[in-house]
Amino acid sequence: MNRFNMNVLAIALSLGFSAGAMAQSMTKTDYTAGKDKISAEYKAAKAACAALAANAKDICVAEAKGTEKVAKAELEASYKPTVENRYEVRVAKAEADYGVANEKCDDSTGNAKDVCVKEAKAARTTAKADAKAQMKTTEANATASTKTADARSKASSQTSDARKDATADKVDAQYAVAKEKCDSKAGTAKDDCLAQAKAHAGK
Repeated sequence: MNRFNMNVLAIALSLGFSAGAMAQSMTKTDYTAGKDKISAEYKAAKAACAALAANAKDICVAEAKGTEKVAKAELEASYKPTVENRYEVRVAKAEADYGVANEKCDDSTGNAKDVCVKEAKAARTTAKADAKAQMKTTEANATASTKTADARSKASSQTSDARKDATADKVDAQYAVAKEKCDSKAGTAKDDCLAQAKAHAGK
């Protein structure tokens, strides 16, 4: 791990710890100070990328931007700890991971690069689907806890639906990766590959 990555990790950890500590008592002043700190640390991290070149620089910038987005989302969730804001934290992490992974794909070429991009997208889709399912489950359970047995039954149904939606999204994403991998084959081998991909995805 290079020095920049270690610095980014240290920043992320410090922001995470400070955000957790302030979760119960963050004032508007704390919130504003937190935003200023995140902005300053992002500028410093981005400036450090100037020493790099080519794709290494692009990856470095993507890491800096991703860290900033996650830190902002965590700060917002600490200031206003709602189900929606916790969901946005998970989405920010998914997008940050995708941004870095997608940049790293530029180190590859041809089908290997195409597969890399599809895998990065699949990972993002999976993370966001899981985040959405968790949010819907939390909301449904919260509603159920204050209402009747009918509400609890409805909550259970909503949870089941959310999980089904998440599973469908993830299957589609993995199917896209499998199809992309088949492009490196030809003739009967490619046909067999696509058939297996469809069968595995239940298409």
